[in-house]
Amino acid sequence: MRIRFTPSAEAQLNSAIEYIRRDRPAAAAAYAKRARQRLMRLTSFPKSGRKVPEYPSSSVREVVVSPYRFFYQQRENDIWILAVWHEAQLPTDPSS
Repeated sequence: MRIRFTPSAEAQLNSAIEYIRRDRPAAAAAYAKRARQRLMRLTSFPKSGRKVPEYPSSSVREVVVSPYRFFYQQRENDIWILAVWHEAQLPTDPSS
């Protein structure tokens, strides 16, 4: 199983890391490493993320690596990261 990003989720993550990097380059590198480690856990434990509270009937799950939420869905042998949102944002349905 591997982790894959949709183009929009990859852009959202890059934007978030760049935002952190502006003021604290070392913190941005540490955050990127921490996020990568948490997401890699999904390759062994794909259901370890919680159901998205705002959309409990959706098959989309999330992993929180504060201050960002990573919305994902397992599709066959891949974990697709669908969106990366700041915790303060209220998500729209990430599966649409």
